Amino acid sequence: MMFDQARPIDYKRNLGVTMLRDTPPSKGRRDDRLKRGFDVIASLAALIALSPVLLAIALLVRLRLGSPVLFRQVRPGLGARPFEMIKFRTMLDAVGSDGQPLSDAERLTPFGRWLRSTSLDELPELWNVLKGDMSLVGPRPLALAYLSLFSEDQMRRHEVLPGITGWAQVNGRNAISWRRKFEYDVWYVDNHNLWLDLRIILMTLVIVAARRGARAGGQDEVESFNGAN
Repeated sequence: MMFDQARPIDYKRNLGVTMLRDTPPSKGRRDDRLKRGFDVIASLAALIALSPVLLAIALLVRLRLGSPVLFRQVRPGLGARPFEMIKFRTMLDAVGSDGQPLSDAERLTPFGRWLRSTSLDELPELWNVLKGDMSLVGPRPLALAYLSLFSEDQMRRHEVLPGITGWAQVNGRNAISWRRKFEYDVWYVDNHNLWLDLRIILMTLVIVAARRGARAGGQDEVESFNGAN
């Protein structure tokens, strides 16, 4: 489900999940400071350098898909606490004769499919990184509704900030199974460091440029989750 505006959600009560402790395990304060410092500098530099691109995409989205330009959805962040993630909108607000929204496939236009396949729809998440809701690198944040389906080991993916890209994304992206994605996510939690982040960012640039492992036919990483366990 898509949200144009974030709404307070008592997901701990509604979904029956256990929130991670207030201070998730850390690899060390120095590593955390280095990672956060890099995130701030890199995301701010990227937002400034890419501002013409962001403005151009925003204009195209407004002309081709209408308003609002941004897609907003509440997702679990560090410690599984909710935050509002922003992306460029990729689907129309089309409804059927019964007044219900049409399927994703019917609302996804060729322009929206192109935005997804190039990952340009993800660029506004740089603002989430600058704010501290996300990191450049980390497990991709999934829908809140899936928290109750995670195993205890899979919940460990919330011990670090979610990322725009991650170890799973450079090891198959959408071409691998959910189970394998979660294995990669937990491996990253246990092994992350600044040098690994830099390696993942460079690998991501190559993969996105080649459009390897991309799937633009449905909502970002919220399909067929039930078979992951």
